[in-house]
Amino acid sequence: MKQQSSIFSVAVLVAALGYFVDIYDLLLFGIIRVPSLVSFGLSPEAVRTDGEMIISVQMIGLLIGGFVWGIMGDKKGRLSVLFGSILLYSVANIANGFVQTVNQYAWCRFIAGIGLAGELGAGITLVSELLPKEKRGIGTSMVAGIGLTGAVVAYFIKQQFDWRICYFIGGGMGFMLLFLRVSVFESGTFEATKQMDIKRGNFLMLFNKKERFFRYLKCVAIGVPTWYVIGVLVSFSNNFAKAFHIEEPIDPGRAIMFAYAGISAGDILIGFLSQYLQSRKKALYVFYALTIVFMALYFMQDGGTANTMYLICGGLGFATGFWAIFVTIGAEHFGTNLRATAATTIPNVVRGALPLIIILFKYLREITNEITGGIITGAVCMAIAITAAYFTTETFNKDLNFVEE
Repeated sequence: MKQQSSIFSVAVLVAALGYFVDIYDLLLFGIIRVPSLVSFGLSPEAVRTDGEMIISVQMIGLLIGGFVWGIMGDKKGRLSVLFGSILLYSVANIANGFVQTVNQYAWCRFIAGIGLAGELGAGITLVSELLPKEKRGIGTSMVAGIGLTGAVVAYFIKQQFDWRICYFIGGGMGFMLLFLRVSVFESGTFEATKQMDIKRGNFLMLFNKKERFFRYLKCVAIGVPTWYVIGVLVSFSNNFAKAFHIEEPIDPGRAIMFAYAGISAGDILIGFLSQYLQSRKKALYVFYALTIVFMALYFMQDGGTANTMYLICGGLGFATGFWAIFVTIGAEHFGTNLRATAATTIPNVVRGALPLIIILFKYLREITNEITGGIITGAVCMAIAITAAYFTTETFNKDLNFVEE
């Protein structure tokens, strides 16, 4: 099949809409965490601890799902993942609307996490292979930029409906998207590998060569700050606000909405910046610098206001809007027979690292305090990402017609 020349092709549009529904469902728990857990009669402390547990369980589901869907994407095709993953998380979200206990809630988020894991990697892989290399970065940024607005829509849906209805709406949107997927064709690059006598989707290939394994680890590490920002600073902004002596109540759902509005804008801009600089790495460095600036502003809010917190969360979101380029770099680093496995697992390993980030933060919080623990955790995440980016190979305009041996 020939490459599609337009960044506004059906494949790009459907991938963007798929990621929109994915992000709506992925971030919905963070947005309705407090009211949904309060409805179970939990204490404020239990709302926090059980909330940390549930979001960690969801991320573990994403980690497992990343490997399941990634392997399937290389063995059966990119489209098989786009259909299967959305079917699973749509069913899980509808079931989530009926839960009555914290454990049931956690199980539903775990299953939904497995389903949610496949959407972005398969979509980015498909779009990367369908678009010409000179438009690849902009196309994948459009997918992420449009898709990430799903969090903004989730916030406004939450304002109008009970939290259970919000899950039903997410599941319903998923089933509607299945009909649009029928019009999308499989990647010609993938179809060509089916005629070759090579291993496809062999997960162990990520580990059987030292160079390839470290190539994979570096691709994972460059995305670590994104989920520190979203999973710690933004999702628990209400708890940090108390440490900052902000008297007005902070709605973490509203903070997430501001952050994802910023991420959406950042993801679109970084695609054009990468195109202008003719470099993925230089664009990453610019956004890393912005992330450090907004992290500093976040921890300098002592005695601030709720509006300032929301604006800084928006700035943090914009600064960490390198998610699309991060996943695109992962896709560009690996051959066609391992590309979906890499591109799908890389972002989900980052998401799956959130429980470890939370454990580190909680440990540091206990031996120091909320603010110091957050600062040290953030510094560790940024140090890991910057070091990995420095040693990562530039992939701008790289030809993707190659295989791993």
